[in-house]
Amino acid sequence: MKRHEFISLLGGAAAWPLGASAQQPAMPVIGYLHSGSLGPYAHLVAVFRQGLKESGYVEHHNVAIEYRWAEGCYERLPALAADLVGRHAAVIVTQGGDPPPLAAKSTTSTIPIVFTSSSDPVKLGLVASLNRPGGNATGFWVYTSLLGTKRFEMMRQLFPASTLIAILVNPNNPNAQIDMPDLQDAARTVGQSISFLTASTETEIEAAFAALGDKRMSAFLVNTDPYFLARRDQFVALATRYSVPTIYPWREAVAAGGLMSYGASLADGYRQVGIYAGRILKGEKPADLPVVQPTRFELAINLKTAKALGLQISDRLLALADEVIE
Repeated sequence: MKRHEFISLLGGAAAWPLGASAQQPAMPVIGYLHSGSLGPYAHLVAVFRQGLKESGYVEHHNVAIEYRWAEGCYERLPALAADLVGRHAAVIVTQGGDPPPLAAKSTTSTIPIVFTSSSDPVKLGLVASLNRPGGNATGFWVYTSLLGTKRFEMMRQLFPASTLIAILVNPNNPNAQIDMPDLQDAARTVGQSISFLTASTETEIEAAFAALGDKRMSAFLVNTDPYFLARRDQFVALATRYSVPTIYPWREAVAAGGLMSYGASLADGYRQVGIYAGRILKGEKPADLPVVQPTRFELAINLKTAKALGLQISDRLLALADEVIE
């Protein structure tokens, strides 16, 4: 072989690995399905990405995320879930209440699903058991539907002589059919009379507040619902306009000016889902990952709002609070 032919061959061989290394393997894709919209949930999505990072995955670096937002229209979720399945997502993350994981679960029995759920995921049919999910889904149970009794007890401390408390539920959310009997049982436990109001739109939320005066309610309890969380600024504004003491399941509402909240940390749930999604991308099976349950519940009180409503918060209740906004 002539010298220039040998050098040319050597140069071609040297160039081949460089060309091959430029063809990087495709990044795994996480399908992200949420019942709400990005704006009100941006801080929680950031926490989800932080959990994903703790498991070794960074968006745009070694994992891609396809986001699908239902914008509060739960009926859109099945089609959005089917779209993510069609895009061959390696794992589907569902957040924003129970409707997203139910939609994903009914769409695929093979793609791993990591969820946050408000209601018992066993009763919902998402998993076989909390310790051994046994199927293609696992995640974080936020416990919101089990805290009714505790919220009523705290409301009784605020309003010892309360005669009637209104509870707002979203009839479009399947949770409502589960939560309403549980709330009735919780109210009976503490001897509290309640009345249910329903709303699923901005206009209906305003109408519910307007109706409170006619019903002579002592206070207003907002049931857990992703759409309600997204409308927290509207709730706070209406509670101020009508001078209605309003209690929420999420601290985000108190940070926005609401009176009081009690519930598990949504941020903890979103972070844990990110961690689990990363572990599944590394090869673990959802069937073997126990459903995570909250270990800490947050009581948040806004003293500025209490003062505006003419309410005196007891020292005992303040001592129990995890966060007091002054």
